Amino acid sequence: MKKVVIVSLFAILAGTSFAAAADAGCDAFKWPVAREQALFPTAPAAQSGATLTVGQAADFSLEAVDTVSFEVPPDRAPKAGTFGATANVTVPPDGELQLSLSDEAWIDVVQDGKTVKSSAFSGVRTCPGIRKSVRFKLAVGAAIIQVSGAKKADLKLAVLTPE
Repeated sequence: MKKVVIVSLFAILAGTSFAAAADAGCDAFKWPVAREQALFPTAPAAQSGATLTVGQAADFSLEAVDTVSFEVPPDRAPKAGTFGATANVTVPPDGELQLSLSDEAWIDVVQDGKTVKSSAFSGVRTCPGIRKSVRFKLAVGAAIIQVSGAKKADLKLAVLTPE
């Protein structure tokens, strides 16, 4: 009986430690990702070429990267056998976007036919459901989000303004 209690206690402590480690993993981002955590579970399905709205997330069905029509070639050449997508977005008056991905992939933003360099980046491998978050300073108006190099054919993407 004593052995069962000890094993049970160990299992409870291990579970608590795992949950704390998962929370600590998400806290390792340079900025909060709580909005993404709230949006990703109910993100609606989207296909390459979709129009996204700032403040929402989408669950993309990605295409083989060699079949995606990118506006400009991705800054990092995607490996063969990976996946990608594009999306349209209207940049709000403050001109800043925070794009967060559920899994590993490369992300570019294109305006006026040119790739815009990110202004900040944060990536964590220990946060369940969120892999990276990238910020861009952009001009107000139309922009194209390009995702490439994803290892899986599905990916969630949140389009937010920085907090």
